[in-house]
Amino acid sequence: MEKIFKLKEHNTTVRTEIIAGVTTFMAMAYILMVNPGMFSALDNVSYGSVYIATAISAVVGTILIGLLANLPLAQAPGMGLNAFFVYTVCFGLGFSYANALLFVLADGLLFVILTVTGLRKIIFDAVPKTVKAAIPAGIGLFIAFIGLQDSGLVINDPATCVGLSSFNLLGSATWQSIMPLMVTLVTLICIAVLSARKVKGAILWSILGGAALYYGLGFTIPNFYDGFMAGVSMNPLDAFKDFGEFSFLKVFTQGFDFSGYLAMEGHSVSGLVIVFITTALAFCMVDMFDTMGTLYGACRGGNMLVKDENGNDEVPNMNRAMLSDALATCVGAVCGTSTVTTFVESSAGVAAGGRTGLSAMVTGALFFVAMFLSPIAALIPASAYAAALIYVGILMIGSVKDILWDNPSVALPSFLTIAMMPFTYNISYGIAFGLISYIIIKLFTGKHEKIGVGTWIIGILFAAMFFLTH
Repeated sequence: MEKIFKLKEHNTTVRTEIIAGVTTFMAMAYILMVNPGMFSALDNVSYGSVYIATAISAVVGTILIGLLANLPLAQAPGMGLNAFFVYTVCFGLGFSYANALLFVLADGLLFVILTVTGLRKIIFDAVPKTVKAAIPAGIGLFIAFIGLQDSGLVINDPATCVGLSSFNLLGSATWQSIMPLMVTLVTLICIAVLSARKVKGAILWSILGGAALYYGLGFTIPNFYDGFMAGVSMNPLDAFKDFGEFSFLKVFTQGFDFSGYLAMEGHSVSGLVIVFITTALAFCMVDMFDTMGTLYGACRGGNMLVKDENGNDEVPNMNRAMLSDALATCVGAVCGTSTVTTFVESSAGVAAGGRTGLSAMVTGALFFVAMFLSPIAALIPASAYAAALIYVGILMIGSVKDILWDNPSVALPSFLTIAMMPFTYNISYGIAFGLISYIIIKLFTGKHEKIGVGTWIIGILFAAMFFLTH
């Protein structure tokens, strides 16, 4: 272990690394329940199949970043990117589950090329800082909105598009309809309280507590338990069977078949090409910003940053860490899940003393064990895991503090980036509106020299998406 992970050089021990690895797993294990729950809304996909795909991609990604980059970080299908996959690419644009996996594979391969060739920095620098700061906030608002809908708190309203679910016991509401809503609110408050008290694994413990409360309150509802186990297999091997049937290799066997998309009114081959490029680019950009931000933040929190040749702070083995992310995304696409990225919850393990890839090995091993616990995860109700979506959205929206709201040329692109994601149910539309408005404002304020060539190219691609495909 000393030879591979250089424990003495990093001033750590095997015991400390094990504790850190367990801490990281507890902090991010909720993704094993939230990700399959989100994907199960799609046709021809099962909860069990995506559960296994999520676990496998987490194992591969986490072990890769531990061995290649020797960093105490962990990876899994990213929050926000999974929402983009399900609600934007599949439900919004009309692509099939397998088609969407092809976008993810393209994202992973593009990420590999950008990392190996060094073009990653060019793409990263092409996106204005104002849009970069707004992207996490927009995604946070988007997934919080999804969590509010999944919980049933926010419902469709024919007059205003959205509305609040009724709590009026004297009117149309019943205890049976209100109880799941109360579980979500209690779970959300528990996450906040436990997080404020620095409890490790606050989200996971709150989800499990919310599930226990849900089934406990079930005794107050007549016939609540009638058939509640119907369709839920308690054999963990059934999830592997579903994985082989519904998810594994679907990107190759069905992903290239776009006949369903082209059969929709107004869709053409030329439009498909543009949508494919812009959607894959959006996947890649969100993945890149998410990963780079998380890597920097986690390493800064553990005083692990190093100086580059210009004296700037940099993540150690940055390119290897990014390559691990890209390779894991390719594996995730093959297995049947959305883009894999480095989790900000890795900071919990760093705070617990993790300094080397040994910590990541422990986290990866625990994800492997978790593959055989799918029957337990399948019992978690949406009212419990929806609270995790809302809370993660709260964490992500914190990036708005870095935006100069008193500068109109910054405020408008930032606002459009944030607002258009939840309001159009599309992450790429938010990025597009932010970029295009930034370019137009710079042109009409006489600052066109600040628009880079890369920014022009990306902006033109997104504009073509609107005028030629939407």
